Formats: sequence, structure tokens, C-alpha cells
Amino acid sequence: MRFNYSLSNPSQNEFDSLPRLTLLLSYGNKEVEVAGLVDSGATVNVLPYEVGIRLGGTWDDSKPHIRLSGNLGNFPAIPLVTTAKIGKFDPVRLVFAWIMTDAPLILGQTNFFMEFDVCFYRSKLEFEVMPKSS
Repeated sequence: MRFNYSLSNPSQNEFDSLPRLTLLLSYGNKEVEVAGLVDSGATVNVLPYEVGIRLGGTWDDSKPHIRLSGNLGNFPAIPLVTTAKIGKFDPVRLVFAWIMTDAPLILGQTNFFMEFDVCFYRSKLEFEVMPKSS
């Protein structure tokens, strides 16, 4: 499936466009539609605190903490495993670093890029997502 790069704010121009993907996350019996930044430079998937709460997650400090780096390195994060549905593709399990701040939702190497093959066509402001090859 091909998707267009998008803006986070209508006042931006096309140079600010980024590869954002809309997906349906499920956890327990709750579902939330979200847009995530497809980021091949991110080591892990990152889930904002508010989205985890909307999914019915319960913050548990006894879970192992995930050490993040960069701008998110000062915030606590714990693992949260969800089911993700993208378009017509079969649902997959995505593991997130659920972070206790209002960060963007990021789809990174572990484990979005382990579940999907992604091709970026920046000059066309498009990207393609396909289920991983067997």
C-alpha cells in the first residue's frame, strides 16, 4: 500500500511533510486510531502516554524500564504490546516503549520494521508499506 507524506499543521509547506501512517491499535478490548511517524532511524516504537491510557493500559513501575536516548531519554518508559491493523493487511503485534510524556507516536526498527517492508519515495512525497516477506 502506498501512502502520502503529510503535514502535522496546515500552516506548514511540503518541505515539512513526513511519512505518517494511520493505524488502528488494539489492547485488551479497546481500540484507538492513531497516526504514527514511520522513522527508520528510530530504534524502537514509541507510544505516547495518553494513547496508552486511551487503550486501557495501566502504568506499572514494576515492569522493566526501557532506556530511550535523545530527546526522550529523560522520561520513564515501559513495554506495552498491542495489536496493530493497517489497511487491509493482517493484524500484527507491535511492541512499544510506552513513555510517560506527550511524545509523538513513532514506528521504529523494533518492531515495526521487523513486521513490514518500507520504501520511501521522498521526491514523490510517498512511501510504501508491505507485510514482511516470508
